[in-house]
Amino acid sequence: MKTVTEYRTMIASLREKISAIDTKCIAENRDPTSEELGVQVQMMDKIKEYQDIVNTKVRLEGIDAELTAPGKAVTKPAPQNSSGASSEVRNRDRFGSFGEQMAAVMRAGVPGGTVDPRLRVQGAATGLNETVSSDGGFLVQQDFSSELLQQVFETGILASRCRRIPISGNANGIKIPGVDETSRASTRSGGVLAYWKDEAALKVASKPKFRMIDLQLKKLIGLCYATDELLQDAAALEGYIKMAFVEEFGFQVDDSIINGTGAGMPLGILNAGCLVSVAKETGQKAATILAENIMNMRSRLFASSRQNSVWLINQNIEPQLHSMSLAVGTGGVPVYMPAGGLSNLPYDTLYGRPVIPIEQCPTLGTVGDIILADFARGYILAEKGGIQTDMSIHVQFLYDESVFRFVLRVDGQPVRSTTLTPYKGGASDTQSHFVALATRA
Repeated sequence: MKTVTEYRTMIASLREKISAIDTKCIAENRDPTSEELGVQVQMMDKIKEYQDIVNTKVRLEGIDAELTAPGKAVTKPAPQNSSGASSEVRNRDRFGSFGEQMAAVMRAGVPGGTVDPRLRVQGAATGLNETVSSDGGFLVQQDFSSELLQQVFETGILASRCRRIPISGNANGIKIPGVDETSRASTRSGGVLAYWKDEAALKVASKPKFRMIDLQLKKLIGLCYATDELLQDAAALEGYIKMAFVEEFGFQVDDSIINGTGAGMPLGILNAGCLVSVAKETGQKAATILAENIMNMRSRLFASSRQNSVWLINQNIEPQLHSMSLAVGTGGVPVYMPAGGLSNLPYDTLYGRPVIPIEQCPTLGTVGDIILADFARGYILAEKGGIQTDMSIHVQFLYDESVFRFVLRVDGQPVRSTTLTPYKGGASDTQSHFVALATRA
């Protein structure tokens, strides 16, 4: 049986291999092949299997930690001790839950309080030390930090759909070379051209053009004040802290993917040069959505993106979707397929693809109230090291409150910098991974 550390090393190795395939596809300006997608799916299944094992082992360690008497000295096994003794010591060095560790941090910061030996095992935050209470601060042990990050991406609707690239080591960003291609009308790959020539005719050279996708980690920060009474109950603390900040971080990451400016935050698709904005129909009323709008939007999405695409909507456009129809003779047929009923599916669909209401989409009648998007191929999200968590009792000392700080380093942007003019169709029919409906004022 492997250790938790060994399983985590294997998970990290598999994630790097998945990212390597994505990086190669980006550099070659192409979508993953079916074989590459199959390999990625197999590795993701393996990661899930290993993660389940890790979660189970960590829970068992937490149970062992709770059964260990408080304040009991951590002993080191003699060289001749068995591996079982070593495992027992490791269990004593770890906290059973996120809330248990935060409560220990609070107790360590109280004047005259004792420092739990397990905090020393985890180490102090940069620039702080664990012996001077006014400078006290401790990092969350690795398993809880990773769990928080994983839950952020699970809570976020969009983040889990993007290409995720983990950044390790001392790097604070990543640069990925890609082909700079804006039109396929006369050349491909930004300048490559093959041509038919007669024998001995003059040959003309051509070459591809490249661009650099530069992702520099941005900080997403959250602060939380917790009363001393709440800190006495580790279980309540864990539920309160994790629920609030996991949901908020997930919300903010998703919001940046849609609306981010790129300044101090990821670049959102609505502010990116690769967004295709489909014009409204002639004579179309303000704040409406017609079946023709939906058909035109789909025709501007890359054909290769259709099987991975989703429709994102602001919930206040749903009455418009339900009233859409196509004229057939003197009658009409419905376009929108709500969940259940005619579609017999657990979710609403347009052209067979899920319709997902999210708060981050702009309101009815404005650009982005409905978006057709392929995040798996079209958006890169880079993250590093999980959520850094620190704690201080001194900021709100007079109010019997402690402060927890959460920091997530992440950046993202669309793979393409511009829309693409197809080989046939012209500049008025550009295509992209992301398509929105223009303002209907």
